[in-house]
Amino acid sequence: MTAPLIKGWCPGAYRPMASGDGLVVRVRPWMGELTALQALSLCAVAERFGTSALEVTSRANLQIRGVSEADHGAVIDALLTAELLDADPAMEGRRNLLMTPDWQAGDVTHGLAEALLGALSHLPDLPAKFGYAIDTGTEPWLAEAPADIRLECDATGGLILVADGAGKGRAVTPKAAIPALIEMVGWFVNTGGRDAGRMARHLRATPLPADWEEIPRRVAQPPSASAHGTLVGVPFGQIDTAALRAFIDGGAVKTVRVLPGRLLLATGTALSRPDGFCAPDDPILNVHACTGAPGCPQALGPTRPLARALARTLAPGETLHVSGCTKGCAHPRAADRTYVATPSGFDLVSCGAPWDAPIARDLTPDVILKPTPQG
Repeated sequence: MTAPLIKGWCPGAYRPMASGDGLVVRVRPWMGELTALQALSLCAVAERFGTSALEVTSRANLQIRGVSEADHGAVIDALLTAELLDADPAMEGRRNLLMTPDWQAGDVTHGLAEALLGALSHLPDLPAKFGYAIDTGTEPWLAEAPADIRLECDATGGLILVADGAGKGRAVTPKAAIPALIEMVGWFVNTGGRDAGRMARHLRATPLPADWEEIPRRVAQPPSASAHGTLVGVPFGQIDTAALRAFIDGGAVKTVRVLPGRLLLATGTALSRPDGFCAPDDPILNVHACTGAPGCPQALGPTRPLARALARTLAPGETLHVSGCTKGCAHPRAADRTYVATPSGFDLVSCGAPWDAPIARDLTPDVILKPTPQG
């Protein structure tokens, strides 16, 4: 099976993507954080113009679904009023930045982020999905998050610059980090990286300079708790705005930080996990499912009912993906089990991506969910 034809693009706010239930409008919170007031404002926009739900993406962004063409201008105005959107559409498209959730105002991570945001307008044109991660906290939160260029700490606490797809990085100082990052962007462009689209794909054919791969990356699992707030999971990446509003309206939430892996970090005092969310280590966060039919016009069947039912069958650490088509938008990579909707049921891919060859075809949900006889 060949890789799927991608008919859409990575949506933004100014350039939304049409889906089966209306426009998909993406919001990129500055430094991954919303104040309580901004979160409430976003809920109000989704409730007035969308489906009364927010989606958390793999890039730690938020999406409003179901926006009509006629209402798109009003949505942009509301987002600008809430200071959730760049006034310059070009800058909004470039601001693909992930940050460790334990950053604090004035620390190294915050300083690197401010310097990078200030440099974005001076960088050459890059592929739409090209992005950055600043994973320079005490723990490695973003090792598996999608990003093309990374600033990380090594095992000794030193700062390194890493090209995605490389196992080692280049030692830099905080002052030299952004100039070195700009140099890496220039190398990517000058060596034909735009044609590859992403850094990791480019490195498969084009080696980095040898002195850019000298310091090993630290290896650790992302933490399941934070000393800076309450960490909660978002099953299937879908937030009911009423649940989020009820959590914030209690008055104790100060900010909400959005993380990859469908996680939120709420800062404030005496916070407990709200209804509609799950623990950050809940197995359901290992289950990936797109909107499916009828919300997406490319989906060939519903996805989340099957995904919820299968979540109860997962072995510890097992990953599951139920995809509406071979694009695999919810999890465009391999999973232990992947079910792909077809006109006549679901195909099963073992330890592969949705576009890989299946080991079984045209399975119905009843067959998939049938208990396996114990031998």
